[in-house]
Amino acid sequence: MSDIVIVAAKRTPIGKFMGSLSDFSSHELGKFCVDAVIDQCGIKKQHIDEVILGQVLSGGSGQNPARQTAILSEIPIEKSALTINQVCGSGLRAISLGAQSIMTDQSEIVIAGGQESMSNAHHTINIRNGLKMGDGKLKDSMIVDGLWCAMNNYHMGTTAENIAEKYKITKNEQDEFATNSQNKAENAQKKGFFKEEIVQVKIKKKKEEIVFENDEFPRHGTTFDKINALKPVFKNDGTVSAGNASGLNDGSAVVLMMTEKKASDMNIKPLVRIKSWASVGVDPSIMGIGPVPAVKKALSLANSKLEELDL
Repeated sequence: MSDIVIVAAKRTPIGKFMGSLSDFSSHELGKFCVDAVIDQCGIKKQHIDEVILGQVLSGGSGQNPARQTAILSEIPIEKSALTINQVCGSGLRAISLGAQSIMTDQSEIVIAGGQESMSNAHHTINIRNGLKMGDGKLKDSMIVDGLWCAMNNYHMGTTAENIAEKYKITKNEQDEFATNSQNKAENAQKKGFFKEEIVQVKIKKKKEEIVFENDEFPRHGTTFDKINALKPVFKNDGTVSAGNASGLNDGSAVVLMMTEKKASDMNIKPLVRIKSWASVGVDPSIMGIGPVPAVKKALSLANSKLEELDL
């Protein structure tokens, strides 16, 4: 069969927690990207067979958020949609499922990716049977469903500490990596490297309309000394701080996929070809190591070697 290719890819700017995108629901964020990839390749919405989107924080978002996104984008109602939750890997898993759907002739054209609004994650309380007496406790679904290891009953940050301890990764090494990451993001923003992939989001603020088009989480002017001065968050003698840990954000990103033959028939130039993918499980206490065996498996399936990769 013809290879699976990605012919369009778009994302929103990344909004920081309770930042510029906080007024948008996850499916509204998804709509921006779904509409954009369809426009990018100039196909009609009735040609889309399925929408598959990863979303972890779906509690309180209503049934099947991916379906809400598809309908909001006016994709015909007879086309299906599926929401995936594989935590951090949800968006990538959605893309692999899209490829499988095409490979098995269930679909010809699939939109896949992810959407998330951490800012709109609900606080919850289980009072189905009432409270006999005393106070009830609200739980933050962003923490419970997104940032808390259900198997070991501790924060994701603790799993990062476990990895640092196991593989002897020092705070200085993490801070150097984080500084480099922030500096590269700043450089990319200033040179417009992200411009083509980002969908502009129009935000109404009172009587004016603001165009949001730049990631707001990168911190320009970041230095090693600034990050290194931040104290560990998850362990008193730990290494993971607010400066070298991943942040809380809102946004969406999707791709449009089809076979290489279909792209040729529709006169659409592919961006990339999908050679392989892999999904593996690891000890939840060191969940962040998961990409290592997954990459090895994906390379094996593609008959490739690590040395062949540039990124």
